[in-house]
Amino acid sequence: MTSLVTAQAVLFDLDGVLTPTAEVHERAWRALFEQAFDHFRVARPYTQADYLAHVDGRPRFAGVAAVLADRGVSLPEGSPDDPASLNTVCGLGNLKNDLFRRTLDAEGVTPYPGSVALLDVLAVHGVPVAVVSSSRNAAAVLEAAGLADRFEVVVDGLVAAQLGLAGKPAPDTYLHAAKLLGVRPENTAVVEDALSGVASGAAGGFAPVIGVDRGAGSAELLAAGADLVVDDLAELADVAPLSKGDA
Repeated sequence: MTSLVTAQAVLFDLDGVLTPTAEVHERAWRALFEQAFDHFRVARPYTQADYLAHVDGRPRFAGVAAVLADRGVSLPEGSPDDPASLNTVCGLGNLKNDLFRRTLDAEGVTPYPGSVALLDVLAVHGVPVAVVSSSRNAAAVLEAAGLADRFEVVVDGLVAAQLGLAGKPAPDTYLHAAKLLGVRPENTAVVEDALSGVASGAAGGFAPVIGVDRGAGSAELLAAGADLVVDDLAELADVAPLSKGDA
């Protein structure tokens, strides 16, 4: 099994990797598109397959646009400052964000124990870590999960928008995090649960790219560019680095 304690740094996606907020996001997306499809008289219902194919790991507005395009619905892009409504792609995206934040505020979030165990091991070995998330809610999620003080570098949807960085599956946000940490991609691990995120890490030349199978599928994550797929990050919480012959 691969050990990450010899990596120059480890860059983590957030939702579905460190915290089970992917489930909260999924519920918010479902509520959004059920409302939107009813409004636009779309017959084919929204399913988890839509989430995995068009939404998971992508920036919020890109996810809205991809699902609408799949259903043949055309809306103006609008502005990120649009009110939460069904009138523009950005309005729909902001409505989804409202639905997500209401659930997060009401229910909170507990990080995956295996992910915390891996963070503990990396901290002991002095391995720098960062969060790279498409979400504009990363800071709120990290705070709610009690993880905010573990990450000095957080590259999220807000940072990407401010700097004009392309979202996943483009590698830009991961490359920016590596630059902030002063590390080289080829010696830096990326940990992702989404196909678009794995593709992002692979496109940036990061190694290893670790896929966490929270439902996307092991074969699919490997095909997207993962070097290794695990079911839980506890599998990587190994304090003893393996020799090349043991890998």
